[in-house]
Amino acid sequence: MLAPREIDEYLLPTERRVIRVRMHWAVMAKDLTLTGLFLLLMVVIQTYLPSGVLVDNLTFYLALAAVLRFTVITILWWIERIVITDKRVMLAQGIITHNVGMMPLSKVTDLTFQRTLGGRILGYGTIVVESAGQIQALNKIEYMPRPEEIYEALSELIFGEKGRTKATGMLARPRLRK
Repeated sequence: MLAPREIDEYLLPTERRVIRVRMHWAVMAKDLTLTGLFLLLMVVIQTYLPSGVLVDNLTFYLALAAVLRFTVITILWWIERIVITDKRVMLAQGIITHNVGMMPLSKVTDLTFQRTLGGRILGYGTIVVESAGQIQALNKIEYMPRPEEIYEALSELIFGEKGRTKATGMLARPRLRK
């Protein structure tokens, strides 16, 4: 499995990780609801159909398959990481096959931040990253937690004075004391 620390193996020696997060838990709401409804359906079938070996086995194994499916989806969500460094944005995912999508910050021409009503209530948003005439692997990142903070850090990294931003640990304009 791809552990959270393993994403650092993909970083270059000259780059520094600024943000590392997983998608907001709300991305799991649909799968949780579907699994719950399916399990409820299995209980209703078990209750109202005549008891027998076929019905008992079928409902048990279908319910088990639903729980296993949800478990795998949860593990995939847990190990997936969105990483922003001072040079690029990366998305690492996968249990057996590791996939790492990457977009260099130098290619970014536009950055958009979107938030639905549900996103405002639960604390997630979508960041759309555009590059000059190209569709990149990470052009739309949905269910981003703390989207304002991440949007601000990305904006500083992309459009701030080169190498001198709050995100990289340096101020864009040094403060003068009077």
